Amino acid sequence: MDIDLLKTFIEVARTRHFGRAAENLYITQSAVSFRIRQLEQSLGVNLFLRQRNNIQLTPPGERLLPHAKLIVTGVQRAKLDVALADNMRRQLALCGTANIWDAFLQFGIAHVVSAMPGISLVAEVKNQQESTRLLLERTLDLAVLFDLPKVDELVVEPICTLDIIPLSSYPDATAESFFNNQYVFVDWGTAFSLWHARNFANSAPPYFRTSTGRIALELILRCGGSAFVPRVQAQQYLDSGELFLVEGVPQTSRDIFVAFHKDNEQKDLIEKLQQQLQLLGEKVT
Repeated sequence: MDIDLLKTFIEVARTRHFGRAAENLYITQSAVSFRIRQLEQSLGVNLFLRQRNNIQLTPPGERLLPHAKLIVTGVQRAKLDVALADNMRRQLALCGTANIWDAFLQFGIAHVVSAMPGISLVAEVKNQQESTRLLLERTLDLAVLFDLPKVDELVVEPICTLDIIPLSSYPDATAESFFNNQYVFVDWGTAFSLWHARNFANSAPPYFRTSTGRIALELILRCGGSAFVPRVQAQQYLDSGELFLVEGVPQTSRDIFVAFHKDNEQKDLIEKLQQQLQLLGEKVT
């Protein structure tokens, strides 16, 4: 099966738009349509329901998507492994969710890389479900997560804890006004969502929702508002007086975990990478 057909299928499934998929793949829209038709003909099924401004996966398309991602990822890793063989270098694949990168990994990935010379590190953004799946399939070595994957085959260990604090762009913000003045809800994982629902069940609905603290910070800095953000991510804005800690609103924290397959053959490298991440946790928290 042509890998380019699968890449095109994945991009159309992600964007739900042939034109945007074409832009992201740097090909024409007609080429995208042709590739999808080729893939459908080779499989003998329709992969998308095509309606104006509403492209949806068919049931066969839904079934194909995880397989397509696995094949593309496997081919990419195989190419890299072969390329690295000439230099006798070892490869380690690391991923984190978008909010983990924003709130933690971005502050020290350069130090992690420099501390592991001779290792080719692949670092990606993946969601919780995909991270767990790739760990089980052995195409990913280490995942950094907020929520514990409850799978027997995986080893899960804590590395640090982030304080998550209520911030506002308004110096006179109070506990009463926190949720009523352009509150931005940031998805800091399942445990945070449960804590939030338990403590603020009667609060006004969010003005905006996002999966990353970076977007929340940019929004409230530019447009005004409030959000729960890790202290390490917001400290520079607290120091500069651009954002303010809101007294009277409960604070919380999130544990950060690393997860890896218990039978991974690169345990020595994984342990070294885990140590570097723990040192990063000590530094940023």
